[in-house]
Amino acid sequence: MGRPRKRRMVNYDHNTRHFKPSGVCLKDLEEVNITIDELETLRLSSLEKMKQENAAQTMQIHQSTFQRTLQRTLQKIADALVNGKSIKVEGGNYTMPGKDGTGPMGQGPMGGLNRGQNGGMVGGQTQGRGQRGLRGGKGAGVSISRGECKCPNCGHEQIHQPGIPCGQINCPKCGNLMIRK
Repeated sequence: MGRPRKRRMVNYDHNTRHFKPSGVCLKDLEEVNITIDELETLRLSSLEKMKQENAAQTMQIHQSTFQRTLQRTLQKIADALVNGKSIKVEGGNYTMPGKDGTGPMGQGPMGGLNRGQNGGMVGGQTQGRGQRGLRGGKGAGVSISRGECKCPNCGHEQIHQPGIPCGQINCPKCGNLMIRK
């Protein structure tokens, strides 16, 4: 019997779940499945421009596991792009940083295997911001991304919350969507 897979920390709510070539019906396409944790490796590496060691710490996995997962994700995406396949994002073995394991900052269910029988707790410890993680360190799983969100309408500024895009936050003063400063 093999070792059980370790849950990976995912700090971003991936809203878009299906991509396909234009002009072709989805039912006529082969499908490539990318898991939520695989997409997270791509996001941390390519968009957040994190080094593999830091990204692996953020996801609470070993650096070599991060590298293999990222390589597998890139191969799947290349296959889909080169061979005209659709890409479906779903599933995986991951935990979200909401204290109850249900989503970024507790925003609700996310799918996959992140809702365990123990309410998102791993080893009896809540996995969330400022909590002790699997490696025992304070704040394990917190995104390195820092900065501020700003309202383009009224100019209100607030501290950026990692894992929640500024474009999904309404300004508390005027209700307009915020942007990253």
